[in-house]
Amino acid sequence: MPRISRSEHLPGIRPRPTIWRRLDAAARRALPAAFTALLVLLLCAPFDIPQQQAMLPGVTMASVFFWSVFRPASMPAPIVFLIGMLYDLLSFSPPGLEAVTLLLVHAVGIGMRHSLARQGFVVVWFSYLLVAFVAIVLDFALLCAFTLRLLPPQPALFELALSAGVYPLLSALFTWAHRGIADPSRA
Repeated sequence: MPRISRSEHLPGIRPRPTIWRRLDAAARRALPAAFTALLVLLLCAPFDIPQQQAMLPGVTMASVFFWSVFRPASMPAPIVFLIGMLYDLLSFSPPGLEAVTLLLVHAVGIGMRHSLARQGFVVVWFSYLLVAFVAIVLDFALLCAFTLRLLPPQPALFELALSAGVYPLLSALFTWAHRGIADPSRA
């Protein structure tokens, strides 16, 4: 028996897929990745915001994790890798360090997607905190190995605290976008 998509069951007239409608749908699909890259660019810009550079890992991980769980087609692994390389180049961190970390966050988000997408905010936030903790510890360990010395853990703990605090704000913004301007079905 052939599989019938959900949209075929909906009554009504469907608009013809014009080039403008296709471009609109493509822009809506690209919005999460483009917004994440824009956040990386803004947080690496010299705005003299206190602890601006410390917000970068938490904001980037939160964005990759959220979109990997709730819209993985808009945040594919090659795009996550490119965002990680952009992060590495602009923040002067060792090349590939954040790219690998973000790919791991992405993989965990994709792997937990089916169970987390049905859960409430607190469960998703707690899951993100666990993922962020492991990612920041991994970043810290790789950075120590790269510099061949033990670095103080306070910056990593501060990054974790910022990650925990920024996720609820970004989650609210991303949920609004997920249901509105970033929804390709509204094209």
